[in-house]
Amino acid sequence: MNTATTHAIDMAELSADTLKRFARETAKYPDDQKQSAVMACLTILQQELGFVTPAHEKAVAHYLGMPLMAVHEVFTFYNMYNVKPVGRFKINVCTNLPCQLRAGQQTLAYVCQQLKVDVGGTTDDGLFTVQPGECMGACADAPVLLVNDTHMCSFMSFEKIDQMIDGLRALGAKT
Repeated sequence: MNTATTHAIDMAELSADTLKRFARETAKYPDDQKQSAVMACLTILQQELGFVTPAHEKAVAHYLGMPLMAVHEVFTFYNMYNVKPVGRFKINVCTNLPCQLRAGQQTLAYVCQQLKVDVGGTTDDGLFTVQPGECMGACADAPVLLVNDTHMCSFMSFEKIDQMIDGLRALGAKT
């Protein structure tokens, strides 16, 4: 199979809307620096699909004209990108050293216990996925949780965790 055919197959997996969003992101950079939009393109796929497949990584690499390994390195460096479907509410618990010193690991264990799920697992109802996370930049606020990669929760006591879970569960029941 030639490169043009492979490229066509990879790009066919991306919707017209996705390609338009990619174009808006790459337009922010000079033509010789469009690879700077790699995180934005991965985020677009994450928003649309909930996770990013190896085929989508390949499509991003082709679109941006960069090596697949370079896209994969970015994709695997950040824990905000999902390699498989996750629950409606993805909860990352910071377990980096400063948070470890302020009950980060115990907080992760408590969240898993409350949701009856293993680390990295998703609840049977598909509502929650719990993951350890790397530094979230709020070491003084530990323990810190990040919900859906956008909402940071600081100073999370077990009582606050219970309230957060109840609130998210109620929100999930409404939709």
